[in-house]
Amino acid sequence: MGLEIKLPGAFTSIQDKGRRGYLSQGFMESGACDKYSMTAANLFAGNLSEPELAVLEFTLKGGEITFTSDEVIALAGADMNPLKNGVPIPMYRPVVMREGDSLSLGMASKGLRSYLAVYGGVAVLPVLGSRSTDLKSCLGGLEGRVLKAGDLLKSGKCGEEKMRFAAGVYKMDFTSLSEENEPWFINPSNPFRYSADKRYVLLRAVPGPQTETFTEEGRNTFVRNPYQLTADCDRMACRLGGPSVEMRKGADIISDAVLEGSVQITASGLPIVMLADHQTTGGYAKIATVISTDIPALAQLRPGEWVTFQYVTAMEAVKIARKENKKLLELKKIIETAMGKW
Repeated sequence: MGLEIKLPGAFTSIQDKGRRGYLSQGFMESGACDKYSMTAANLFAGNLSEPELAVLEFTLKGGEITFTSDEVIALAGADMNPLKNGVPIPMYRPVVMREGDSLSLGMASKGLRSYLAVYGGVAVLPVLGSRSTDLKSCLGGLEGRVLKAGDLLKSGKCGEEKMRFAAGVYKMDFTSLSEENEPWFINPSNPFRYSADKRYVLLRAVPGPQTETFTEEGRNTFVRNPYQLTADCDRMACRLGGPSVEMRKGADIISDAVLEGSVQITASGLPIVMLADHQTTGGYAKIATVISTDIPALAQLRPGEWVTFQYVTAMEAVKIARKENKKLLELKKIIETAMGKW
């Protein structure tokens, strides 16, 4: 079978790269909030040619899973101190789980969201080209909902191929990825801004599309000050607290498209950054759009943590995205070398 959910954790759902191309019909993109960690987990789980297969996304606290068949898994993202049958196992490495084995995940000691990939992906029926869970429309994933105790999930591959891969895991050599402190591949490549003894996650953003709605002072306020994540943050968006962004004639506009990374400014002058479950349209003016490579860092922050913003051009955003893709390709190549022919 695959996996049986014994304890679902705080908020666990099935996600992949998202449901693209249906915003005009009113369907959210959904997908993993931290797509970098999702991709890394899939690569280490052996899904080298399909790093966007469906995974389990755990938020803040994991749960407990019993394996009803032999599987190969990998974990990435927030460290929830994973245990196999009560014994610690590494993240960012393939791990063989035998039938009857138990995987338990606790509170995240760092970060917010953790991702569990399975060799062959989590096998649920795709809806509109994606297996991601859309909670508001109740579609995708498993019955369009978060996971609960007793749920049974299948992996996408079985038989001889999976058995050969599982046997090969014990022969894989990942010493080239072992470094002191924090290895280069664990986190996305977003920068930080430093002020005195404080370090803030720096979110790079392309200005607009409603730049003219804001005064010059307001546009400068947005990038010169830190903003704090409020308690009102979820898969849809992160609401921020901090200095008010000055507008010319108010925040309301004729509703237009909203994307992941869109930064709306509310009537109070405070930013909201859209995440994976963002709405399809919105009526607040957007001062900027956070680039895709920096969204994973935001998705791992908790309420009370801080961010700052920096304007970049569209061309700079493309160069940054290409550099990040090159980093993932390098990681994929190293993993392929370590796995060999398993």
